[in-house]
Amino acid sequence: MRALLRSVWDEPRAPDPPRRVWRDWALVGVLVPLAVLEGVVRPDLPWRTVSTAVTLGLVPTLLWRRTRPLLMIIIVFGTTNVAPLFTGGEAPETYTLAYLLCVVYALFRWGSGREAVIGTLVMLASIAIALATHRMASGDAVGALAVMCAATALGGTFRYRTTARMRELDQVKLLEREQLARDLHDTVAHHVSAMAIRAQAGLATSASRPGAATEALRVIEAEAARALDEMRAMVRVLRRDRPADLAPGRRVTDLHELADPGGDGPSVDVEMAGDLDDVPPSVGAAIYRLAQESVTNALRHARNATHVQVRVTADDTTVRLRVHDDGDTGLIRPSGSPGYGLIGMIERADLLGGACVAGPDPEGGWTVEAALPRKGSAA
Repeated sequence: MRALLRSVWDEPRAPDPPRRVWRDWALVGVLVPLAVLEGVVRPDLPWRTVSTAVTLGLVPTLLWRRTRPLLMIIIVFGTTNVAPLFTGGEAPETYTLAYLLCVVYALFRWGSGREAVIGTLVMLASIAIALATHRMASGDAVGALAVMCAATALGGTFRYRTTARMRELDQVKLLEREQLARDLHDTVAHHVSAMAIRAQAGLATSASRPGAATEALRVIEAEAARALDEMRAMVRVLRRDRPADLAPGRRVTDLHELADPGGDGPSVDVEMAGDLDDVPPSVGAAIYRLAQESVTNALRHARNATHVQVRVTADDTTVRLRVHDDGDTGLIRPSGSPGYGLIGMIERADLLGGACVAGPDPEGGWTVEAALPRKGSAA
C-alpha cells in the first residue's frame, strides 16, 4: 500500500496538455450567455445576482483547467464555499455550474499525482464544510460524491488509455529500431567483411600474383556497390515513412549471391531443396538474412576453414536453414557472451515463430540451424 501511494504521489503530469484551443473559447462563449439567461428567466433561483456572478466568474477556469488543474480546483471549491457568506448560508445552485465537472475531470486527466491527491482532499473538505454548516443534506452529499467520482474515473480512464497508447507507440518504435539495427548490421557487416577479406587476400598475394590486387579491388567495388544499393533502399523506405515490410526485400532465391566460386577465402556453396517458390516474403527475407549473417560469421571467425555450406530445405509446413563451416572448432568464435549478430538472428527467427541455434558441431566446425514456419506466423 505504501508503495502504491508513493507511486501515485510521484506520478508526473500527463505530457503535452493542449493549451487554450478554439473549443475552449467556444465553450466559454456558450456558457456565458447561458448563465446570464438562467439568471434572468429562472424563477426559483435564490440570490439571483450572486449566483449568476459566481457562475460567470468561474467560467474562465475552463481556459486554464489543463495547464493549472490544481489551482483551478482550489479557485472553484474555494469560491463556492465563500459565496454562502454573502447569501445567508445558501450555496449558488445554477444549473450552468455543471461545467465545473470539466475542471474535476481535467485534474485527473492532466494533473500530476500529488495535484490529484491534494485536489481530492480539497473537494472532500469542501463537502465536509457544506455538511458541517448544514448547507448540504447527507443525501445530497452522497450524490455530489457520486458525480465527482464519475468525473474522476472518466479522467483517470482517458489518462490511462492515452498512456497505454503512448507506451504501445514507443514499443513499436523500439521494435522498428531493433529491426533497422538488425538490417543495417546484416547488410553492412556482410559486405564490409567481404571487402576486408578480399583486401587482406590481395595484400597477401600481391607479391606472387601481381593481378591479385586488381582482382581484389574489383570484388571490393562490387561489394561496396551492393552495400550502397541496399542502404539506399532502406533510406528510401524511412524517408517515405512506409513500413519496412512493404519495401522490396531479399528472397530465398537471392541466396545464390552468397555463393563464392573460389578465391583465397573459404568457398561458399549454396544448396536449396524443396518447394521454395511460394515462400512468404517475410520468411524468405529472414532466411536470407540468417544465412548471410552465418556466412559472415564463418568468414570472420572460422579459423583454417576451407568450405562453408549453406543448405535450405522446405516442406509443407517449415523452411529449414543449415549453415556449416569446417573450421577449427577450438579456435572459432570466443566463448563469451554472443554478439549482436547472433542475438539478431535469434530475435529474427523468434519474431516469425521459429527458432535458431548455433554452436560447435560434434563432427567439427560450427553449425547454425534455423527452422521457420512456412506461413511466417508469429508464435
